[in-house]
Amino acid sequence: MPSALNQSGGSPLSLKVIGHNAGTSMDGVDLVHVHFTQDSPKTPLKMQLLHYGEYAMPKKLKARVMKLIKENKTTPEEMAIVNIQLGEVITDAVKWFAQENNFSLASDVDLIGGQGQTIWHLPLPELFEGNQSRAHLDMGEIAIIAAGTGVTSLGNFRVSDMALGRQGCPLFAALDSLLLSHPTLNRAVQNIGGIANFSILPRGAVEECYDFDTGPGNVFIDAAVRYFTNGQQEYDKNGAMGQKGKVDQSVVDRVLQGPYFVHDIPKTTGRETFGDRMAEDICDEMLARGATPEDCVATITRITAQSLADAYERWGPPGGVDEIYMGGGGSYNPNIINYLKERMPNTRIVPISEIGIPIGAKEALGFALLTHECFVGRPMIVPKRTESDYPGVVGQIQPGKNMHRIRQHVAQFWGDFPEEDVKCTTEMILLPSLCSS
Repeated sequence: MPSALNQSGGSPLSLKVIGHNAGTSMDGVDLVHVHFTQDSPKTPLKMQLLHYGEYAMPKKLKARVMKLIKENKTTPEEMAIVNIQLGEVITDAVKWFAQENNFSLASDVDLIGGQGQTIWHLPLPELFEGNQSRAHLDMGEIAIIAAGTGVTSLGNFRVSDMALGRQGCPLFAALDSLLLSHPTLNRAVQNIGGIANFSILPRGAVEECYDFDTGPGNVFIDAAVRYFTNGQQEYDKNGAMGQKGKVDQSVVDRVLQGPYFVHDIPKTTGRETFGDRMAEDICDEMLARGATPEDCVATITRITAQSLADAYERWGPPGGVDEIYMGGGGSYNPNIINYLKERMPNTRIVPISEIGIPIGAKEALGFALLTHECFVGRPMIVPKRTESDYPGVVGQIQPGKNMHRIRQHVAQFWGDFPEEDVKCTTEMILLPSLCSS
């Protein structure tokens, strides 16, 4: 019997999704288990976070992928193998996640989706030499994930977005706006992963959001720490190393005059522009002038922090940002956060965990939403200030054992709802999280 709430003659929607993200920092796979429900196509989507976890990237594979990116030299053989190996890692991560949290992939998960490891991201070919064109490649074969878990799996969201005329990143303005758009406050959602990005959420306008990458997040800091510890330490825990050093402001100012920082939005970036070698070159230059390793880390950290503050000033909404919600590993670095607070004294800066989302979970949560909306057949809110406003459905689907069942379920949800009336979700209710933040 169709639900009385579903005016299309269909039945309520209920899908449980695992979203995953292997970020630019390459420290591991972030995973979320999310329950999406909706009474009818015209009622708010509801989202509840059930579980969150982090699965460490195997060191041998991490070293191989980082070398591949850093040197930009490989073979078709290696690319084929790495794609399969990363798919196997994500499969292992999903299985571990389910076992660790005591839920069943067969009965408690309908869809798995996310980003594999980004190998190459070229959204602004004009910043590179040679005959370049816009392109993106991330690896983590979804056929391996679907076969290994039995669950229908999705991926290639960034390429899908790029095919619609945009840059494929950061992809999370829609999620951020659905979570945190406010009627009277200008808000931002800041992510500091390997690359830093933020979404601007102008007051009272859920579909007026926009986002972009500001530049390096942790990628330079991590590279410098690895450089000075011979790989024994992967990141500057609690900003301890940078806190002991002195910032060389002349280096910061020179780096921030680089092509990417002065380029107008929309813009996104990655290790292709801000890789380990650039960080090491900055360190070598400073060391030659008598700087200490701590000075180098302090200076490189300031590059990230100042690029954020500068971006808010240049591209923020009129009247400034009232509140910033922080996510990503760099949110734990006091050298970044304290600088932001000094530059933006009238802005309330808080962790996104304040609304029940773990600091490291936000991008995996974004991929969970993208996965859900792709399979349901809805486009996402298209951010403003992009090259294309076409609201296409993004993502690619690899059927699993459960494909027939969930396809029927989605068809029953839509009922006789007219295809021409299918619009992007503009209202979402975040239900209380069942996992600790």
